[in-house]
Amino acid sequence: MRGPIALLIILPVAGACAPKPEGPAPAALALDCSQPFEAQAARIAAQPHLVPAPHESAEPYRFYSTEDGRASYLITEKGAPGHPAIMMQTASGGQVKTTGCPYGDPKGYRQLMAYLDSLKTWTRR
Repeated sequence: MRGPIALLIILPVAGACAPKPEGPAPAALALDCSQPFEAQAARIAAQPHLVPAPHESAEPYRFYSTEDGRASYLITEKGAPGHPAIMMQTASGGQVKTTGCPYGDPKGYRQLMAYLDSLKTWTRR
């Protein structure tokens, strides 16, 4: 009889020590194209639960994604088409939506948009 009673005492105590499930991750910041490029780029990069991708020195972009993978940002650097520009992709319901703020050259911005849109159909083989 001692075994089952000990379990009844231990299980609630062990459960009290278990980590509490976290609530949903905070929503990714939406783009606000009325903000200046530098201010918005800093605001995006500073948000919690954002993971920067390794920076490739040959690429004039910075990439960030939310921990849950539902939102990603591309922030251009000097030398990138359309710089300055910020792009955002959000995934919901099996669809990926691309939005952005074209602060610089419109033609370069369209190149960026086309590039990001092409990634929606890319699959690893």
